[in-house]
Amino acid sequence: MLNALSHKSKQFFFVLIKISIVVFAFYFIYLKLSTNSNIENSTYIALLNKNKIFSLNSMLFLLFLSCFNWFFEILKWQILVSATKKITFKMAFEQSLGSLTASLFTPNRIGEYGAKAIYYKSEFRKRIMLINLLSNLLQMSVTVILGGIGLCFFVSEYQIPLNYSKILLISIMAILVIAPIVVVIGKTKFSIKGFSLEKMKVFILNYPKKTIIYGFCLSLLRYLIFSFQFYYLLSVFGLETSYLNGMMIITAMYLLASIIPSIFIFDVVVKGSVAVYLFTFIGVNAITVLSIVTIMWLFNFVLPGILGSYHVLNFKFPKETVSL
Repeated sequence: MLNALSHKSKQFFFVLIKISIVVFAFYFIYLKLSTNSNIENSTYIALLNKNKIFSLNSMLFLLFLSCFNWFFEILKWQILVSATKKITFKMAFEQSLGSLTASLFTPNRIGEYGAKAIYYKSEFRKRIMLINLLSNLLQMSVTVILGGIGLCFFVSEYQIPLNYSKILLISIMAILVIAPIVVVIGKTKFSIKGFSLEKMKVFILNYPKKTIIYGFCLSLLRYLIFSFQFYYLLSVFGLETSYLNGMMIITAMYLLASIIPSIFIFDVVVKGSVAVYLFTFIGVNAITVLSIVTIMWLFNFVLPGILGSYHVLNFKFPKETVSL
């Protein structure tokens, strides 16, 4: 009787947790949209109507790009995981969107690591978390490579005044601070949540190279899609600039935005500010830039997050193998 009651209690709390995740995710979305003090709702809607964002063609094309963006992300996850445990595209779809919903309200979406791991038996969970780290590193590497190139061209093209003596001083100070930390970590058994840095390095270096190359290529395709989506929105809002010039600023924006830590509700403000600063150099006003940032977030995070809420509510723990 006690066992039955205990099981029912566990089931009840499990359902409660799933509902709470979905409620928090939707509340987070509402909070982001309602507390954006940079754009009044009436001004925002008027601007969208003026530029025909709500036209059927624009909405369908933006949705088409977002679907391809997430298609390549899901395919990347399937390929990376399948080197350890074979999964179908449908399973990768559920895990990717479900973990997105569960991680929306966590800083830098760090909750995604645990959310993806619980889809697997306990024996696989540490490896799944490391695979998720590898997936994020591949996406970040594309952002850094293309963003670094874009930023160099941006600084050269618009002759951004740089104080090289200050940059050199900051670089030296950073090296003096970071170098001893790296040495100490290298000589001690430093670990993060049970993962030693040495084990992380060995895991990534020993992962199938072919799989990593596939993952990098899919990360690149994803990047090209959502950066083109941003460029398309610029053209919809009436900005006439070449694709290369637009991509120069967009890649620089994604690089700078990705290295700024984002905490809960403030990430739109911080990252939106980066975009506003960069796009002022080609005469794009702040309201237009913030509108585009918001639309990108709606299509690439809110819509998939809503779909992911269904998978969160229908989530079931994998059955553990009982050894006799």
